[in-house]
Amino acid sequence: MTQKTAEDKLNDVVDDILHGEALEEAFCTVIRHSKDTLKWKKEYCVDSIKAAWQNIQPENIESALRSYIYRLYAQGNANHVDLLVYLLEAMVENNVISAKPICEALLNYDKLSYKEASQWIETFQLIRKIVGGVDYKGCRDLLRIILEKSLTIPAIENVYCLQQIEVLDNVIKYILERNSCLLPSYLAVNETTKICPEGKTWPHWKMGRVLSDFVDSFRPAAQMVTISGRSSLLPVVGHSLSTGNVWRLNPTTLHFPLHGPLPYEKSLQQPQTALLRYVLEQPYSRDMVCNMLALNKQVKQRCEVLEEQLVNLVVFAMERSEYEEMNDEGHSQLLWQHLSSQLIYFVLFQFASFPHMVMSLYEKLKNRSLNKGRDHLMWVLLQFISGSIQKNPLADFLPVMKLYDLLYKNSEVISVPDVSKSQSTHTVASTCIWIHLNKKAQVDKEQLRRPIPQALQQHLEFLKQSLNQKNLAYFKDDYRVALLCNAYSTNNEYFSMPMGILVDAVYGNNKNTTLLPGNVVASAPTQPFPMSLLDSLTVHAKMSLIHGIVTRVVRLAQSKSGIALAPALVETYSRLLVYMEIESLGIKGFISQLLPTVVSSHAWGILHTLLEMFSYRLHHSQPHYRVQLLGQLHKLASIAQTNQNQLHLCIESTALRLIIGLGSAEVQPQLSRLFNEPKTSGFLSGDSEELNRALVLTLARAMHITGAETFSANWFKEILTAIMQSTPHGWSSHTLMSFPQSLAEFFQKNPVAREDKAVLKRNVDAEYKKWKTMANENDIIAHFSMQGTPPLFLSIIWKNLMEESRVPHTAYKVLDRLGPRALSAHLRTFSDYLVYEFAIHGASPNVNKMKVINNEYIWCFH
Repeated sequence: MTQKTAEDKLNDVVDDILHGEALEEAFCTVIRHSKDTLKWKKEYCVDSIKAAWQNIQPENIESALRSYIYRLYAQGNANHVDLLVYLLEAMVENNVISAKPICEALLNYDKLSYKEASQWIETFQLIRKIVGGVDYKGCRDLLRIILEKSLTIPAIENVYCLQQIEVLDNVIKYILERNSCLLPSYLAVNETTKICPEGKTWPHWKMGRVLSDFVDSFRPAAQMVTISGRSSLLPVVGHSLSTGNVWRLNPTTLHFPLHGPLPYEKSLQQPQTALLRYVLEQPYSRDMVCNMLALNKQVKQRCEVLEEQLVNLVVFAMERSEYEEMNDEGHSQLLWQHLSSQLIYFVLFQFASFPHMVMSLYEKLKNRSLNKGRDHLMWVLLQFISGSIQKNPLADFLPVMKLYDLLYKNSEVISVPDVSKSQSTHTVASTCIWIHLNKKAQVDKEQLRRPIPQALQQHLEFLKQSLNQKNLAYFKDDYRVALLCNAYSTNNEYFSMPMGILVDAVYGNNKNTTLLPGNVVASAPTQPFPMSLLDSLTVHAKMSLIHGIVTRVVRLAQSKSGIALAPALVETYSRLLVYMEIESLGIKGFISQLLPTVVSSHAWGILHTLLEMFSYRLHHSQPHYRVQLLGQLHKLASIAQTNQNQLHLCIESTALRLIIGLGSAEVQPQLSRLFNEPKTSGFLSGDSEELNRALVLTLARAMHITGAETFSANWFKEILTAIMQSTPHGWSSHTLMSFPQSLAEFFQKNPVAREDKAVLKRNVDAEYKKWKTMANENDIIAHFSMQGTPPLFLSIIWKNLMEESRVPHTAYKVLDRLGPRALSAHLRTFSDYLVYEFAIHGASPNVNKMKVINNEYIWCFH
């Protein structure tokens, strides 16, 4: 005979209890219980079942519970159900079994249904009584199961199940009640919004009020952790913090990254397509778009939502072209130029797929008649195709053929456009694309299976004739050279001729020269290319043009020629540097290649021209390029050969413009990033206190406007520490009062010892005596220009003016020997000396003479 398990013994006890109940029911007419016997009966049943449960091992509790609950649900007698439920409650009260496993076993039983009213009601009444003994994590799990069970009751059920709904409603109310302290409300709202998301699935209307009131109680909290009216706010591109998370969107759904399942406004939970589209429409928005969608240039990742919005913008531009008359400076023209720049950037870094975009365009346009903008669409596609077709397989560009079938399906031949207008380059763009595709097919030894559309036949013939035309030259209102550059930029055999014409038109032929103001001899061309011509060139052609210009400038610098750069070349080069889509050869090449080459060739005249061009002609370069150039200028200023008055002043003024030109939102991300990178803290000057002071003021302005000091104080403290090591200086108390608090505290904690003014005056008097007593001019020059000598020479000259009202010729020789780099220290010392002189003389008659001498010092002897 096999030994009975603990579970079998439990079943036997349950059988005995239920059997006794059955006998009593059978003899209910002759058996009468007193209160004492009823109490004894309950205690007997509890003790019996308690003993059985205590004999069960902990690992077998779960299976024993399932067996017990199976017996409970198998009962058809309501009294038996009541008794078994009472015994479970007694086990919890006597700490025989914890409440959580009982609740879970009851709720997870597969036959628990609202249609079985007795078991359903008894189950949730028991849960209501014992759920207070469950910890908060267990209550969270139970709430999830209860909400799932509530969804099994259809919203259209009749009143017959009202009792089942009410008992369920009571349990939910009790768990959600904050005063019950069963479950943190933020966990409860989390489960509620997961199981019953707003506007989707919701339980029976009888319970809906409880849940909706509970969820609504979190609306103030949701408002506190969100920006008021956030879905209606738009960033100011170029000035908003592009590196912050304020405008961050989910790159898959375009939703705001909302924290926690709070009842946010519906507008915040919807895709923010309007926001992304608005930013995409703005110029200089590429970095902000990448930050919004968490796109990393180092990681190749296709962003489908970005791709879709780019396509929608192209379709919008085609719709606008249908009712707007195109001109060279119209809004539609600017929109198309901007779209081509955005398309090149995002496709180049593989954030968008060119074949997928073309097919999406085809699907959106195939049932619509939008032919007026087809030339501009082809122009945008030509920008990318001409620059990338040589590095990618032909198959990536063949989807464009579908657009030919859609947009040029008419057999009517399109006439050759007026080449005196820049719009002609757009009209011929589709033919240029065909030429590039055909050339790629020849290189890959493939064959296009269809001829060029009949509508474009005349355009192709015109390009071939222009290519064979003798004495082809550049004229201001003739765009044939631009057309040939666009069409044959991937064909080295044909491309060199039209590109050579453009480069020669701005560089000159080294034979003719022109005289500029100041008797400066320069190459002859003075008329730069108009922006309309540069806009008419594809990106690939622009890159070739800027490469040709840089090559000529480098060649001129290495030749040590005394002829200055042609004005036409300088202005054309500065205009080309503005185009963001060619920045790899443009501004990036200017900083990392052209400037170092010119410096190494000691072409100081060309260097002066390039720096002035950057100062006065380039206004839209990216901040990281400006900071990079600032570091190069500081290195350049330390070279001995640049210690010349005009060149040094040009270098310092350019550096000053770069520092004060940094936008408030650009300072913290750019400087902190560069300072933490090895060997890139060169944006700090090693010897110019004035430039470092300007940087401190820029830091103060940026911190005041953006509140950057509230995030972290480490980023600027490291920079200030490096500044104080290079050029120690202090600020007056009234200036520190206007500084941000953390910045002011830094300078208060790191004071700089001030030179005693009386000692300064004695030193000037002593050096002035040497100046007067030394007779040999060479000795005078050697002594006062000696490295390490106190910077007192400007003070000595001023004292000489006070006594003799003249500046000796020897003084100018000393100043020439000192050089402009050292004069800044002499000027700072002279300023301190002059203030002290005026202070000690007070209201004496000598003050008037000092004023006169000071004016003459500045204006007559500068």
